[in-house]
Amino acid sequence: MFPGQGVQRRGMGRELFERFPDMVVDADEVLGYSIRDLCLENRDGRLALTEFAQPAIYVVNAMALRAHRETAPPPDIAIGHSLGEYNALHAAGAFGFCEGLALVKARAQATAGVPGAMLAVVGLSRQQVEDVLNATGGTRVHIANFNSARQLVLSGLADEIDAVRPALELAGARLARRLRVSGPFHSPHMAPAAERFEAAVQAARLEAPAIPVVANLTGRPHQAAGMRDALVWHLTSPVLWKQSVEWIWQEYEGIRGNSAEPDGESWEPLHITELGSGNVLMRLIRHLRSEYVAGIA
Repeated sequence: MFPGQGVQRRGMGRELFERFPDMVVDADEVLGYSIRDLCLENRDGRLALTEFAQPAIYVVNAMALRAHRETAPPPDIAIGHSLGEYNALHAAGAFGFCEGLALVKARAQATAGVPGAMLAVVGLSRQQVEDVLNATGGTRVHIANFNSARQLVLSGLADEIDAVRPALELAGARLARRLRVSGPFHSPHMAPAAERFEAAVQAARLEAPAIPVVANLTGRPHQAAGMRDALVWHLTSPVLWKQSVEWIWQEYEGIRGNSAEPDGESWEPLHITELGSGNVLMRLIRHLRSEYVAGIA
């Protein structure tokens, strides 16, 4: 499991750069600058910018994967949140490290010029959020991430995001906070970026994943025939994280109904490993688990 944009921070990957100098050399060649300096020094705050944050996260995630593989058995399934899906596809053999980084570089460049913001909303359901948006006229603000039943992320232009924030708090949101991103990701606002990115996706060499990779776009595993289209549509479509994780639990873990108790010998818990900087997805998994066993839709 791989995190996406927002986890970037100065010092990320510090323990990995010395271990994998070949990956550092390859990354520098693809990017045209020092990935080590970017992550460890963060001069001029470049990690806050989309065009630098996305490649940095991909590289650190990929190095963490390589370190993990030195001692861990091969995974049965892979998943990534937003940008992290590229690391999941890399882990599944859909493309090599450099090919994936070239795609991420093109994705970052395509999306960097689209102005906007994202707002994390905790404590309201999808219906409650949609009601607020309709009541306030926030029709150009879109739900971009379905992280859990009560954790959503909105995308839109910055002034429109700021305009709906007080109404969300008045409706009972426990949290309504801007994210550390500079664009309206996973929303129709990214249509121009998707058009720019499509050429890079069509030119890339992609292989069928060797293990299932659950797509944010559908909450189901990528199909080789539709993978290129899925990567392009991913930019303008919401991240179905809740649906993706619940599908994995239903398919792989044998939970029955809403019971919090294992159902005897047929129940076998998944071993979930988050690779990359921080543990934001593991915290989200714990929250999702509590909703899942309680039957909160």
